[in-house]
Amino acid sequence: MLELNIKNETSRLRAVVLGTAKSNGPTPKVEDCYDPKSVEHVLAGTYPKELDMILEMEAVAEVFKKYDVTVFRPKIIEDCNQIFSRDIAFVIEEKIIRANILPDREKEIEAIESVWNQIKDENRIVLPEECHVEGGDVMPWNDYIFIGTYSGEDYPDYITARTNMDAVIAIQELFPEKTVKSFELRKSNTNAKENALHLDCCFQPVGKDKAIIHKNGFLVESEYEWLVDFFGKENIFEITKDEMYNMNSNIFSISEEVIISEKNFTRLNTWLREQGFTVEEVPYAEISKQEGLLRCTTMPLIRD
Repeated sequence: MLELNIKNETSRLRAVVLGTAKSNGPTPKVEDCYDPKSVEHVLAGTYPKELDMILEMEAVAEVFKKYDVTVFRPKIIEDCNQIFSRDIAFVIEEKIIRANILPDREKEIEAIESVWNQIKDENRIVLPEECHVEGGDVMPWNDYIFIGTYSGEDYPDYITARTNMDAVIAIQELFPEKTVKSFELRKSNTNAKENALHLDCCFQPVGKDKAIIHKNGFLVESEYEWLVDFFGKENIFEITKDEMYNMNSNIFSISEEVIISEKNFTRLNTWLREQGFTVEEVPYAEISKQEGLLRCTTMPLIRD
């Protein structure tokens, strides 16, 4: 049996699900894309090729091997995009919560059954149907759970709105001893630079007390200010609109000292090293064309 344990984003990682780019399927049609950035690349003829994405993900698998992390991979489903394992489920404390995701993506959940079945029944949570939630919006941070959401009446019009207030309330009920703090995110179906698909597309904690953040990703300025106050201005790395578009906040922590980052994130990686972090650089620019990066492709199961 797997004894799950996730209290935050940065404690030493011991086990993780890493998605797969194998048998990823043909380039999707515009109308089948889940986000504006993918649409952009389909139209431009620059949508990523399967082989390039496989190589990128193997580079991450190598880093995990170097740090002695147990890695689970999804069972391969023919012609199915299974890269973003963070979307399908997430772990808080000892519980795994299945995401209620876009109906077209149900098959992706079946592909991690081998992991799901190793978890005690009482720790497998399936939320009620009206609770929409994806792992990219959910961040356990010790006594807090940060959740990105969108509560506008036009929620159904946005394919980019993935987590609703019903889910926020349900997660608060599951973890009554924690403070659940929700953040309204800016959504756009058509402009990737104005769209925070998930909370981890505009914010992520690193180390013990630092964070990467993009102000425009937040709809409500006071909620953004709350985070800045919480971490302290001196501990925050503000990213630009272009850096958000390239997914600079979507890196991944192996521990409080070690971070996996994209090799082109020059400004961010320099700052991280100045703060004393070890930065393991990998190529991930092709995967980022689908509006997701390192945090999106990983689902941590156990941290110390």
